[in-house]
Amino acid sequence: MASTASTGLIDHAPINPFHQKLTVSAGLGWSMVGYIVSIIGVATLPIATALHLDTYMQGMVAAMELIGVFFGGFLGGWLTDRFGRRIPYLCTPLIFGAVSLSMYWVHDAVSMGALRVLSGLAVGIEYTAAGSLLTEFLPQKHRGSRLSLMTVLWFVGAAVAYMIGNAVLAALGPQAWRHIMASPVIIAVAMLALRIGAPESPRWLLRRGRGAEAEAVVQRIYGGAYSLRNVGAEATTQAMSFLQAIRAGYGPRILFVVVFWSCAVMPMFAIYAFVPRLFQALRLTGDLATYGSIGITLLLALGCIIATWLINRIGRRPLIIHSFLWSGVGLLGLGLVPDASPAIVLGLFGLYALFIGGAQVLEIVYPNELFPTEIRAFAVGIGASLAALGSSMATWLVPLALERIGIGSTLLVAAGITFAGLLVSLWLAPETRSLSLQEAAALR
Repeated sequence: MASTASTGLIDHAPINPFHQKLTVSAGLGWSMVGYIVSIIGVATLPIATALHLDTYMQGMVAAMELIGVFFGGFLGGWLTDRFGRRIPYLCTPLIFGAVSLSMYWVHDAVSMGALRVLSGLAVGIEYTAAGSLLTEFLPQKHRGSRLSLMTVLWFVGAAVAYMIGNAVLAALGPQAWRHIMASPVIIAVAMLALRIGAPESPRWLLRRGRGAEAEAVVQRIYGGAYSLRNVGAEATTQAMSFLQAIRAGYGPRILFVVVFWSCAVMPMFAIYAFVPRLFQALRLTGDLATYGSIGITLLLALGCIIATWLINRIGRRPLIIHSFLWSGVGLLGLGLVPDASPAIVLGLFGLYALFIGGAQVLEIVYPNELFPTEIRAFAVGIGASLAALGSSMATWLVPLALERIGIGSTLLVAAGITFAGLLVSLWLAPETRSLSLQEAAALR
């Protein structure tokens, strides 16, 4: 055992109980994000009635979460690269819990919007801190599938939000929207309990010249047979600014991450925030709309599960290309035949939901693999921030677009954004399957 460890990198170490706990605690954070982002879709109509929100304000309130993610991504990237992965990782459950509990007493659109901005800040920090920490501990063989699993859990959280939200509204009536918006506090408590005692990334500690602490973490997690010589950190030791990263040659990778991430999430967030409104426009009402919303959410989760299974079998590049292609076909069909029968409408929505999973799981895999330790959190942060900016604009514009250009044209725009993601993936998407973290981050 000792001889194997002395020559092998922790990138090739076996999975141990620490990795399992870290996967669960990070995954619960992704489920929280999916739950929070989606619960507004369930509660939009009763909130609009209770707070007297017109169409414009409904879009603004829904978009505030993504505005928060925009700032949270930049802030999280800076905090995570400057102060380490551990501190932000422990702080996000506290922010989620405080914001969710405060939702119970919200009294107007301004307070609702402000709380959703704070929630979005926590989402952006969660993406950078949890993603970086998980990436830097996971062995190469398991990295792609376990990072992909985070997106699966995002959609599980979203599906649970729809199921719980609809069940609470059915049982308690529209006035129960306050309970629905406060419900994430339960997840926040579980997140915090699992994260207490989480270690700092030894790769980050090495970057800060804290070798003794990094050595202690490595031996604690991997055992006495491993040491710093098994970390295999990248050659670069100085932190990079944005301009330095561009000059170093990472510009095309940053462009790819920002554009593909934006094209993957803009239609999805817009659809998620206004599923009831979209279904009304498509003449799907009653139980068909309720069960259709849940079914599409479950198909999104299933698509991510399939993508997680495929990511190490067909590779990252084929996965993202097919994801954008066939999900775009689904939206294109909806835009061209918005007056089709309910079965066709749900089928095309299902096609989109099932295939967009490939691009969704790669939102966490690609940014964490394509950049070295000193700019990993920054890259995830800028991707999340700019994608959130585009998504907030899309979410804000959806109710206005439905009124002014109609459901068909609105969905054709969504299809165009998805096909833009296909084009940039054909141009810039690399293949990182079977590469160590150092090899995947190296410019070739």
